[in-house]
Amino acid sequence: MFTSLRKAALLLAGVAALAACRKDTGVTSLEGPVPTPGFTVTVNTSQYPAVATFTNTTTDAFLYQWDFGDGSPLVSGQNVTHVYKLPGTYRVKLTAAGRGGTGISPQQPVVIPSICDNAAYAVLTACGGSGATSWTLSDQPGAVVKLSASGATLSSSTTLNPCQLDDQFSFTNTFAYSYDAGAGTYSNGTCGSPQTGNSDFIYKPNGSLGQIILQRNKAFIGLPDSVVNKTYDIIEATPTRLRLQGTNPDGTKTVTTYMPQLSALDRAKKYLTGGSSRTWTLDNTVANTIIVGNEASPGGYNKSGSAGSVPSCQADDEYTFTSTGNFTYDAKGQTFVAIDYTCQAARTDNNTTFTFGPASGAGLAQFVLTKPGSFIGVTNAPTSRIYRILSIDDKHMTLRAGGPSDDPQFTFMMVAK
Repeated sequence: MFTSLRKAALLLAGVAALAACRKDTGVTSLEGPVPTPGFTVTVNTSQYPAVATFTNTTTDAFLYQWDFGDGSPLVSGQNVTHVYKLPGTYRVKLTAAGRGGTGISPQQPVVIPSICDNAAYAVLTACGGSGATSWTLSDQPGAVVKLSASGATLSSSTTLNPCQLDDQFSFTNTFAYSYDAGAGTYSNGTCGSPQTGNSDFIYKPNGSLGQIILQRNKAFIGLPDSVVNKTYDIIEATPTRLRLQGTNPDGTKTVTTYMPQLSALDRAKKYLTGGSSRTWTLDNTVANTIIVGNEASPGGYNKSGSAGSVPSCQADDEYTFTSTGNFTYDAKGQTFVAIDYTCQAARTDNNTTFTFGPASGAGLAQFVLTKPGSFIGVTNAPTSRIYRILSIDDKHMTLRAGGPSDDPQFTFMMVAK
């Protein structure tokens, strides 16, 4: 393409120079009429990015050079097409050369409409805001459903493998798609090496919500299987939920559900509260459920020992967090008091709130219980009431009681109820 483009530019320059030379000697043309460039244009908006087709109406020319008005390289050819990835009005001109010299057409406006007013596309790419958005597979049951050709449910996933849940699928409003596999790509029942899946994509607004068509052969969205024609039907698109359906080579269909990729902070809060309300307990099924130390040596003072070693009146305590910032502690009859190391009267607390934000020191995030005397895990937790989330997913959490300067600090292994 670039070789032919350079040849065309050199030929046009040579014809122009020759015409100028003839003009200096009193000759106003070469051997023929000077071309009068012209063209018509049609814009295909049945899919995006929009494709403009330019039909040449010039006579007396044999070389043509197009400027599409969007900063892209000049292109040679009699009749051409051009892809416009962003909406706007572009001023296109055609330079033509013939035996009589060169001519330049008047700039002709080409209007490319925006697809951002399409609700599904706007959700997919967030083109009303940043112009790009990322999605992850849903962490809820039913994120992947396989259907028969007639639509009957053949299988439905439970909680997906962590190797799938860390995948990110991103779309931009310049029609670029990227896939970040995170730790690896889940395929054939195991987490394997990360696969690449970057591709341009076409959006077709046909149907109720439209289709996504990946342009790279081995690209995929969601599962690394072979979706026919790399075409995904959008069957739901809201700011909090995206559902895509692809047809498999055997005629079955796969429906995948996605949620927006949250920041690490937002993701930690979503796991803590379950998006609405979630209850946690100490995980007495693992060794060293509670360790005591300081910031430099988190387990340097004491460890709780083998699995099951946490006293029952402490292990059954429930700690509930809501997305609106409420915290409750249910002692389930008795509270284990650390000073005396005995089970005593319940210290149930149903009237506490917490504030949530970035961690001070190590951790993904932290929350602070606002009511003096409130605690999690142990009654002698630091009076700062700072609890740092060191790690968290849908089922497990490692929680540290105390800020970086508190001494001692308590680290708990917790499990969602």
